[in-house]
Amino acid sequence: MTTQPEQTLENNLVAQLVSLGYKKVEIKDEKDLLANLKLQLEKHNKVKLNDREFTQILNAINKGNVFERAKILRDRVPYQDDSGEFRTVELINQIHWCQNQFQVTQQVTIEGKYRNRYDVTILINGLPLVQIELKRRGLELKEAFKQTLRYGVHSFGAGQGLFQFIQFFVISNGVNTKYYANCNIKDRDFKQTFYWTDTNNKLITQLVAFTDIFLEPCHLSKMVTKYVVLNESNKSLMVLRPYQYYATEAIVNRVKTTTKFGYIWHTTGSGKTLTSFKTAQILTNLPEVYKVVFVVDRKDLDTQTINEFNAFSKGSIDGTNDTKTLVKQLAGDNKLIVTTIQKLNTAISTARHLEKIKHLQEKRIVFIFDECHRSQFGKTHEEIKNFFDVSQMFGFTGTPIFEENAGSNAYGKRTTKMLFGDCLHKYVITDAIRDDNVLKFSVEYISTFKKKEHIFDINVEDIDEEEVMNAPQRLENIVDYILENHNRKTHSREFTSIFCVPSVPVLIEYYQIFHRKRREGEQNLRIATIFSYGSNVDLLGDGGFEDDWEESEFGIAADKDREEYQSLGRKHPREYLDDFIGHYNTEFGTNYSTKDSKLFYQYYKDVAARVKKKEIDILLVVNMFLTGFDSKTLNTLYVDKNLKYHGLIQAYSRTNRIKGELKSQGNIVCFRNLKKATDDAITLFSNIAAKDEIIMQPLEDYIGKFNEAFIKLLQIAPTVNSVNDLPSEVEEMEFIKAFRELMRLKNVMATYTEFSFEDLSMPEQSFEDYKSKYLDLYDKAKGDHQKEKVSILSDVDFELELIHRDEINVSYILKLLAKLKDAPEEEKEKQEKAIIDLMVGETQLRSKRELVEKFIRENLPKIEDSEQIPEEFENFWTQERIEAVKRMSEEEGLDADQLEEIIAKYIYTEKEPLRDEVVSIMKEKPSLSKRKTTAERVIGKIVDFVETFISGIAAA
Repeated sequence: MTTQPEQTLENNLVAQLVSLGYKKVEIKDEKDLLANLKLQLEKHNKVKLNDREFTQILNAINKGNVFERAKILRDRVPYQDDSGEFRTVELINQIHWCQNQFQVTQQVTIEGKYRNRYDVTILINGLPLVQIELKRRGLELKEAFKQTLRYGVHSFGAGQGLFQFIQFFVISNGVNTKYYANCNIKDRDFKQTFYWTDTNNKLITQLVAFTDIFLEPCHLSKMVTKYVVLNESNKSLMVLRPYQYYATEAIVNRVKTTTKFGYIWHTTGSGKTLTSFKTAQILTNLPEVYKVVFVVDRKDLDTQTINEFNAFSKGSIDGTNDTKTLVKQLAGDNKLIVTTIQKLNTAISTARHLEKIKHLQEKRIVFIFDECHRSQFGKTHEEIKNFFDVSQMFGFTGTPIFEENAGSNAYGKRTTKMLFGDCLHKYVITDAIRDDNVLKFSVEYISTFKKKEHIFDINVEDIDEEEVMNAPQRLENIVDYILENHNRKTHSREFTSIFCVPSVPVLIEYYQIFHRKRREGEQNLRIATIFSYGSNVDLLGDGGFEDDWEESEFGIAADKDREEYQSLGRKHPREYLDDFIGHYNTEFGTNYSTKDSKLFYQYYKDVAARVKKKEIDILLVVNMFLTGFDSKTLNTLYVDKNLKYHGLIQAYSRTNRIKGELKSQGNIVCFRNLKKATDDAITLFSNIAAKDEIIMQPLEDYIGKFNEAFIKLLQIAPTVNSVNDLPSEVEEMEFIKAFRELMRLKNVMATYTEFSFEDLSMPEQSFEDYKSKYLDLYDKAKGDHQKEKVSILSDVDFELELIHRDEINVSYILKLLAKLKDAPEEEKEKQEKAIIDLMVGETQLRSKRELVEKFIRENLPKIEDSEQIPEEFENFWTQERIEAVKRMSEEEGLDADQLEEIIAKYIYTEKEPLRDEVVSIMKEKPSLSKRKTTAERVIGKIVDFVETFISGIAAA
């Protein structure tokens, strides 16, 4: 036997769990489950429950959905005993998590909408809290994932709904093993399933090794009680990933055992907010910790973090709207405080506040600094550290400051290690890409210099002279390039972009070019911008400006001071910005301005929200939004400025958040030669050997992979029609996987500027034809999914979002025919070819191609007015349909009237005619040996007839 059957895998797992300390229990159905729950609750709580008392407990816990039951699990459950006294039982011990009752069972059957039998269930104190679904070796994990989705719909809520207490799932095929939270079904995504790792981020994928570590009773119970987060805003469960777990544990252990500082290096986009929240939450429960203060470095992050923290635990913190509020919270009973570093500094350096918080100097306060690469390198850090004598400080950063990328100030060059000490846990960008937590980058360097028709080598772009880099023609060319390629980069504006430029004067020039082209009808992209303005700025023609808002905090994205303003006319940058905000107000019906900082801040927040909602196509910035801004819908960064080290990685990382199959990478389009800077940044924050893991390969590499994948497809289905002859669902599954890989590769290649199907060994038409068969199998699986006994294809992820289908139907073709009729003679041949090519490429219209060609050839020349085309086409179509029925009845010897009835019935029911129905309308009945093949041939002709003459015609 070459593969391990699921039953063997299951039995081995149960035996391993028993060896780890679980007690095996036989539970066939809900009746057994309830009886066992009663015994385990009695044992855990050291009580004896009669049937009436147990019924009260069941009634109390049989409430609500998964989220509400997760709350019930973590609370005590009340009941009234026979003497009338009110008592409670504990469902799980959260303080001493090892002190619970651990059991394992298999093949529990629950009758719901359908009858489902689950593989392996882990019970804690009698409640099913972890469900394990297994597939035999060689099958995709996605199949097990989809099976748990079906259970959630079909049976988990049946009866007393005890399976609604499941906290997370484990799925495995023996070789690969992952876990994920029992979150809302609509939010569940295979990309949110996680491998476990060791503390050095080495994957633990084999089921045996995973079970020894992750499913060990104490560890599993700790994960349930400490590391499952109840997200109040989504009313859904979350579970920490391994690196989040290890980072939290590292800080908690350091606080318990030492007074040393430390920092966490977790790459941008890896979920540092959740990690820091869980760390803060656990620390506030330690008796030795007086308070936990979470410090951010910008006002918007203050609000954002408060909202996120309160989402994880409702009402866990109040905002510190001003320094006075912060002082009140520091002096009061608040265990967890979120504030900005600016407010914290004001509190400890202002005489009127000092008296109220002076006593805190002797208290054990833990400070957690978010994005500690940005704001911890000057006087403020020293003052906070000196004021809170016995405090402990921990930093979180995605891009630490090392000797190589350290800036200088009055304190000299200072690194993250100098300020915070040891790195307690590391999870770098290569780890995140490997785990599918963030995407790779596709970096393109676009040359923008020409001379005598020859394009200079890209190294020419090392030129950094203002007059060359900011030449009007160069800016114009770059805008034209962006407009020409934006749809390709963003998948027809399914995603959004940021365009970062070197200075405010250059930004103004760029914005004006975009705006002019929109006004003149050359483009319809929605462009917005935001930059800081200085209150003491002279007119633009007279020099530089002061930073008086928050953009200085984004300064790490630039590698030099801002250039002085060029001669844009004697106009204040604030006046330009107000003009641009006026365009924004017109576009979106808003009323923002730079009238005061509060109104400007509201504009800032509105811009951020609209980028996330894909209402802004390109956001023009100098430094803003290049750090700390997370948007899954942003996939492209256009760069016309010098970036380096942490500034470069931070800026690039705006594009690489995970969102569905369509977003395959973050696109970086550089109009300057940042190749060395990119290599240097990768070397610093991972290692240069890992470059291929971070940066997408050249287009040629993907072409090679596509051609190899095409050969594999041909080995399974040499022709399009051979897909119809695949002998079983096993072979159909192989075809689905092979073609799905081709779709994924095409999706990646489509964003490259130079991509053309002509470079591939597979013709575009063949791709479309195979795609049609792929969709046929999807429809088949979808139909099977309605049955209780599901097809193995029903658990396959077809990733249909990779298939872009334009709204092309016969109605659309008629519009093109009208355009063809009115076209000049020299254009007609070209337009006719375009119509035929379009029909060839659209699976629904391919069957109609010959008829449309006939209409163009024989009927269109006779029509005088293009407005008559729809009526003439309908007459033509009706006549052709009548002729087709007549021809079929004559060729196959069928009764014409009865044939019409069978066709009408098929159109109505969408069910193919039965073989006996077809035989009954034959004038001469074929012999028994030929009856099957003859009937099936006729059924095929009927199906083709309906596909050609009926499907897609209603819209015409």
